[in-house]
Amino acid sequence: MSMTGDLLHTVDAEDLSAARIRLGRGLVWGAFGLLAALFAVQALFVSQVTSLGFDNWRPVLFGYMLWAIALCVSRVLIYGEQGKKALFVLPAALFVISMVVFPLVFALWISFSDWNLASLTGRRFNGLDNVRQMMADPFYWNAMYNMVLYTAVILVEYAIAFGLALLLNADIAARKFWRVTFLLPLMLSPVAVSWMIGKSMLEVRFGPLAKLARWLGWENPSFFSSPELAKFTIMAMDAWTFIPFMMIMILAGLQAMPKEVLEAAEVDGATPWQRFWEVTFPLMLPVSITAIMIRIIFKLKLADIIINVTSGGPGGATDSVTSFIFREYRDRSNVGYGTLLAIVYLIIIVIFMTLLLKLSERLVRRYTGAG
Repeated sequence: MSMTGDLLHTVDAEDLSAARIRLGRGLVWGAFGLLAALFAVQALFVSQVTSLGFDNWRPVLFGYMLWAIALCVSRVLIYGEQGKKALFVLPAALFVISMVVFPLVFALWISFSDWNLASLTGRRFNGLDNVRQMMADPFYWNAMYNMVLYTAVILVEYAIAFGLALLLNADIAARKFWRVTFLLPLMLSPVAVSWMIGKSMLEVRFGPLAKLARWLGWENPSFFSSPELAKFTIMAMDAWTFIPFMMIMILAGLQAMPKEVLEAAEVDGATPWQRFWEVTFPLMLPVSITAIMIRIIFKLKLADIIINVTSGGPGGATDSVTSFIFREYRDRSNVGYGTLLAIVYLIIIVIFMTLLLKLSERLVRRYTGAG
């Protein structure tokens, strides 16, 4: 049997009939109309505008799933083979929307509500009352100020990590042993660090570090008695945990750096400081910025050490924004106000990281001449 014709022919937009295209568009828009109707009915029911509605949001979820399936099918009906290519990406994008976008929309919805879990009245819309409370909340702005301090300390952590990386990259005795030793704090969870150091070693009566401080002449070695000392102790514990993370990234960059460049600078008579400042530091700048950026992301989530060691004390002096929001939920059961604080903090983080990325790009171009 002979086979003739184009055996590799694919269905493209020119081969699609108008009826097929109308079917695809009608399918997706019909499913979208059903989803919008379910959402509107449930929103009006929850807002107590109408008595028609569902016990929960599950029908809206089913409507979204139906629309997602209809959208995938319509891509194939409307675009043929090109639509099949979209199926490699579209399901993942729809899943991200369901797991990220929907919770954000729901959080935005309840952030303008007075919703205290300890109250019998349930959730009620309160307009901009939460915003006014936030603007007049001294504890929240103190937590925001603390986050500026905690984040600024990253520069000190970076300097220490760079120095340790240079040391471990040098030809020293037992170099592999010291590399493993310096990585040990990174292997511990912040919760373990908070209990092992904050609750045990720094305990004012029986802690070994407190006993050492008392032996050195400190009569009452309370590391969390004053706001300034408590903040410094929290910074030190967090730095001890995450400096090895920055160190290992910088060490990897140092080992990947071409040795010929340093050897050429040494032959030209450059001093060790000149070799570091004019050669090593500029070449390591992309790695350094990556390490700092990732460290900032971890720092902006700082909460576990504070919650376990000081619970934000004394008097909220050590609170980070995250720990303050957590306590707003746990201690006061204030879901609406806590959610608004979280959304505002998220917006601040997005703006801050965007500006920081742009600044880092300019810094890299300035020192390396790239771009």
